[in-house]
Amino acid sequence: MALKKVSSLRKSLVPRAALAAAGAALLTATFATGCSSDSGNDAASENLTGRGPITYVEGKDTTETGAVKQLIDRWNAAHPDEQVTFKEQSNDASQQYDDLKQHLQAKSADYDVVALDVPWTAEFAAKGWIQPLQDSFAIDTSTLLSPPVASATYNGTLYAAPRNTNGGLLFYRTDLVPNPPKTWSEMLSMCPVARENNIGCYAGQLAPYEGLTVNTAEVINAYGGTFVGPDGKTPTVDSPESRAGLSVLVDAYKNGDIPKEAISFTETESQNAFAQGNLMFLRTWPSFYGIAGGEGSAVVGKYGVAPLPGKDGVGASTLGGYNAAISAYSKNKATALDFLRFLISEDAQHIVASGALPSVRASMYDDPALIAKMPYLPALKESIASAVPRPVTPFYPAVSKAVQDNAYAALEGRKTVDEAITGMQQGIETAGS
Repeated sequence: MALKKVSSLRKSLVPRAALAAAGAALLTATFATGCSSDSGNDAASENLTGRGPITYVEGKDTTETGAVKQLIDRWNAAHPDEQVTFKEQSNDASQQYDDLKQHLQAKSADYDVVALDVPWTAEFAAKGWIQPLQDSFAIDTSTLLSPPVASATYNGTLYAAPRNTNGGLLFYRTDLVPNPPKTWSEMLSMCPVARENNIGCYAGQLAPYEGLTVNTAEVINAYGGTFVGPDGKTPTVDSPESRAGLSVLVDAYKNGDIPKEAISFTETESQNAFAQGNLMFLRTWPSFYGIAGGEGSAVVGKYGVAPLPGKDGVGASTLGGYNAAISAYSKNKATALDFLRFLISEDAQHIVASGALPSVRASMYDDPALIAKMPYLPALKESIASAVPRPVTPFYPAVSKAVQDNAYAALEGRKTVDEAITGMQQGIETAGS
């Protein structure tokens, strides 16, 4: 069943600030495709005991509470001789990336601690731009959710402290579906209800951009497929599990369970379609929760959230968020290390969570006050607990392009599922060349 025409609700129900926050977790594949290792770099062994003022670099703080400024103010109040200056970047993920790359490639000491969108961590580690967190620089991650820690790890070594995380959620119409589905097959079996109500059944972000990489990875991971091996370079996507996962997405699009319009959906279009009452299920980020219940929405009081569906149970959400890393060229690495430990502390993570940024500490998802403010937290905790980082590889932009290009070709019918998976494998093989 085709979607009803999506009209504008005050131009859009999704504010640009909310999209910017989500977009920072969805790096578009427009960056350099190569990533050679800076094997001659010994900067990681220098300035290990240096103390003094440091600069923290992160994308624009779009939280209503000004969470980043709160974090830095809290630190600065307790460390008068080791003040942190906040270098606020733009909203745009590609501009953030280019700024960090320019400074670190030049071995500049201007940036001490940098916030990395999770897919960048492996590349920056492979190039020797960030400090490995081992030996005397080890940090305690025992209180943190394990998937965010995995996203900050490359080749078996931790290179960053997870600052905040994010995970996909399934938004569903509670007036049409009393209990949310736990599996893809269960969800798709409910699609006749959507047809009876003349609305679309399911949509995500299926336009040819980073969102499609995320949506494709989630269904392939849910069915047991992977993209690269532990070395971040060896392609592993050519498998029966990956074919089974991609087939679910492609078949649902072909038979109309995913509306034809959805092949052009980014966050904006998909969220507006759900908020206007034109979808029964939507895969999107938790920042949409308040918007769906806000002024102008047609689904106020008629929606709920659940973890993404999987093959046999809870699915495999793709992680978003920031990892905080120490520049290998910082002069005050001892202070920078203490600042990283502060960022993952109970006190700091409460500030993060209160700013509606998903915390990396499990305890935040059980806080009654936070749940009252953000009712989606229990579902998000379950989602993140089974989440999978985007392919951990130093060649992420090229890997992402191989995934989204081939998945889109399969959705359009220009490639079979088998050809698309083979194309992904070949694209990943040549990603580092």
